[in-house]
Amino acid sequence: MSSTPLPGIGVRYDLTTRERRRLSVVAHRDGARTLSAYQEDDPDACALSVRLTSGEAAALIDAMLPAHHSPSLLSTTELGLVAERVELPGTSHWNGRLLGETRMRTETGVSIVAVLRRAEAIPSPKPDFRLTGGDTLILIGTREGVEAAAAILARE
Repeated sequence: MSSTPLPGIGVRYDLTTRERRRLSVVAHRDGARTLSAYQEDDPDACALSVRLTSGEAAALIDAMLPAHHSPSLLSTTELGLVAERVELPGTSHWNGRLLGETRMRTETGVSIVAVLRRAEAIPSPKPDFRLTGGDTLILIGTREGVEAAAAILARE
């Protein structure tokens, strides 16, 4: 994707898809967006141009995100893996217990790659790491695995 400043208007973002189709979005200074798609046989001829309000653009962006979009989602990959934050509730069955007792990797295939505790990050916690309510665990696995892991961690 490339971007081009449009003085007095905003910024134009251009994208050529894997199928060699050209798309552009003009991000106007007032928050509106103009989405344009170009003809397949003539990439300079506009086939569709739609101006969207900022609210309509936000709704379109939301529709294009994965269905599992959440504020705790850190990233997704083309391989179908997600990295997500999951907070351990203070009421969790696992509060005060060892990480290995959760059998997280065995049960879900998910790896806990780090734990955030207050202002500290603990990378690659070992099975003898003691969990504490309020910990934020960084999980990596399939969407289904991460959802199963979150359910295990939420168990009271």
